[in-house]
Amino acid sequence: MEDAVSQLLENREDISQYGIARFFTEYFNSVRQGTHILFREFSFVQATPHNRVSFLRTFWRCFRTVGKNGDLLTAQEYHCLLQLLCPDFPMELTQKAARIVLMDDAMDCLMSFSDFLFAFQIQFYYSEFLESVAAIYQDLLAGKNPNTVIVPTSSSGQHRQRQPPNDCSPLDGVEASLFYQCLESLCDRSKYSCPPSALVKEMLSSAQRLTFYGFLMALAKDQGINRALGALPDKGDLFLDPAMDQELEKLVARVSGLSISGPTSSSGDTLPVRNSPRINSPWKPLHHRRKMDAESEGSNEETDSSEN
Repeated sequence: MEDAVSQLLENREDISQYGIARFFTEYFNSVRQGTHILFREFSFVQATPHNRVSFLRTFWRCFRTVGKNGDLLTAQEYHCLLQLLCPDFPMELTQKAARIVLMDDAMDCLMSFSDFLFAFQIQFYYSEFLESVAAIYQDLLAGKNPNTVIVPTSSSGQHRQRQPPNDCSPLDGVEASLFYQCLESLCDRSKYSCPPSALVKEMLSSAQRLTFYGFLMALAKDQGINRALGALPDKGDLFLDPAMDQELEKLVARVSGLSISGPTSSSGDTLPVRNSPRINSPWKPLHHRRKMDAESEGSNEETDSSEN
């Protein structure tokens, strides 16, 4: 509601043309549809669980053809896609998601869309939880009593580096049952989103020891956790989106119709594409709409002057 009022005040000149009631109708329809996060700042995109789910679902729907075509991309290339939806999206989060997939491989290695997407979902949605898990893991590696493990409050996301005990190699990881006890305690007192404890317990039940990134990879691959989060379909249905396909078909049909029946000049030559009617998307933030209208008016003035 606070953001709605802020948007209302920011765009009050535009809103006065069609009324406050219509503005709030459009705004909350966009929240319900999950499109309200488009082109917004990162602080807004990650502000609530609903916003995070909406961003994950939008990223999947916009770029699922990358996976459908079998393309492999680097972390930097996936970050560019994320920035198309959120211009100030931090590279650090993209790198952390890529590290779940690549582990010890170089960060410029190629990744499939599905591998990156499910790793990114865990890293983005549960980012605060994973920061605390990283600190707990380092404490267990150092042989610290799990009853005295302190959950960090810093949002820096930096893992604390400590020397492991002499009788345990970092490559061996930590005892799975002890690790789960700490996670269960963390989930009970955490104010941030955490994966369901029962699913985490089931996931770790068959392991005796595990590493931090092994745990993150298991989270990313667990379909039960994916369903509980509710942002993405199962991996087998990842490239199916009938509703989006129908919308794309309608859009292509409309654009094709415009190109066939578009106006022509007196000389018979086709006018520049910029003179064709502009197709508005179902919803855009009002400040983007005002900017596009201003640019359109400037473009028409330029065309008129050139014809004169």
